[in-house]
Order: sequence, then C-alpha cells, then structure tokens
Amino acid sequence: MANGRQSSWFVCLLAAGAVLLAVGAAAAGQLQDILSRGQVRVGIALGGEPIGFRNDRGEPSGYDVDVARLLAEKLGTRLEIVEVTGANRIPMLQSGQIDVIIANITATLERAKAIDFTMPYLRAGIKVLAQRSAGIKGIEDLNGRKVVVGRGGTGEQLVKRLAPRAVLVYVDSYAPDGILLMRQGRADAALEDNSLVDYTAKQFPDRLVALPQLYTSDAICFGVRKSDADFLRWLDMFISEYVRTGQYRDTYRKWWGTDPAEIQPRW
Repeated sequence: MANGRQSSWFVCLLAAGAVLLAVGAAAAGQLQDILSRGQVRVGIALGGEPIGFRNDRGEPSGYDVDVARLLAEKLGTRLEIVEVTGANRIPMLQSGQIDVIIANITATLERAKAIDFTMPYLRAGIKVLAQRSAGIKGIEDLNGRKVVVGRGGTGEQLVKRLAPRAVLVYVDSYAPDGILLMRQGRADAALEDNSLVDYTAKQFPDRLVALPQLYTSDAICFGVRKSDADFLRWLDMFISEYVRTGQYRDTYRKWWGTDPAEIQPRW
C-alpha cells in the first residue's frame, strides 16, 4: 500500500515538473526563442510592386523587405524571408512556420480573433490620381469629370458621396486597366489605394499626380501569434522608433516618391 502511494506521489511529481517546464517555456516567449535561435522568420508577400516583389535577379525586394531587414538588424539576428500569400499567411503564423507577418496585412476585428496585431508600421487609404494638366485639387473637383473606380469599392462610394455628378468609368482592376486609361488620357482621375496611386504617379510624373489627401485610413500592422505580450511590446517599440526617427518617412519616399500618411509613435 505504501509503495502504491509512493508511486502515485512520484507520478504526480513528474506531471507537476512537466507542467512547470511547459510554463517556463511559454514564459520565455517568442522573443527569447528568436534570440536563442539567432534567426527571425518573417512572412512576406512578394506578389506586388513596390510593397513586396522579386527584383530582376529574383531576390526579395520592396518596402516590406526593407522593414524586415531593419527588424532583423535591431534584433541582432539573421533574417529568413518566407514567401506567403493572403490566404496562407495567418495559418503559417499559427503553425509556427514563421515568427511574424510583415505582408501588407490590414488589422481587422475578424483577424484579431486569430492573431495579435502591433501598432501600424504603414497606413493605407484611398487617394486621387489625377491628370497633371486637369487642375484637380481634391475629390470635390471631380464633378463632371471622368473618374476610374472599381465597381462596389470604397473609391466608388466616396465619389458618389463627395462628387455625385462625376462620370464613373468602371474597371475590373486598377492595374493594368485603370492605369492604361489614365496614361492614355481617357479619364481625368482615378481613385485607388494610396500605395498604388503613389507608385503610379512616380512612374509617370510628367502626366500624372497623386493628390496628397488620404480619404480613408487603414492600419497596416505586423501580425504575431496570440498571447505573447513581451514580443508584441518589443515590436511596438521597434515600430515606434522606426516612425519617430524618420525611417518610416524615408523608406516610404524611397518606394513611392512622396510622404506617407502620418503615424503617431506609441513609445
């Protein structure tokens, strides 16, 4: 009987030890794991220039790649870029294949049920791309003008509300259809995400101009696994420094040729 009690006690002791080890590992968190490994695995989408793409040599390039390289530098680790898509980036994060998503992901309430988000490292929203010669200063000047929009999109809703007499020209895709219409002078303006508008204006500066006002504002954030407050706080501090020191402005100017939407540092 005594031996049975001793055996039960020993089994309980082993179980308690296993729990403590598990708790200790969890408490160490993702940040310590990355530092111990000496490598941070960043999921980046490489399907759209200039946010993330492959250059002529097939190497990852773009805004998100520059941010990821800076992140690895601040961590003091090697960078492993793992290519992701919009469909697989969250599952790959949850399964531990990557440590952080830096892939032009918008923070939404629905996504926040599955992963945690940092403060924004980029803000995106609707901008007006206009013919430089048209004298358009804002969306209110689009009344009576031909305006390229996507059917059912935010741009269409904005024009209908703020310039109800605009002549809407619908396209299935801004690139290349909307860009071609603007290059050929067959439309006076187009409404699209500022990253696309700014990049188009940079490509064709003699003909097209990106108006400065941002009509919507969506938070583009890093994505991390749930319930790791230490790693989330460190990333927020990293992004705050990135914004506060002007690196955010400089990196955006490098790829889009204009100033970015304002972000307030948290630290």
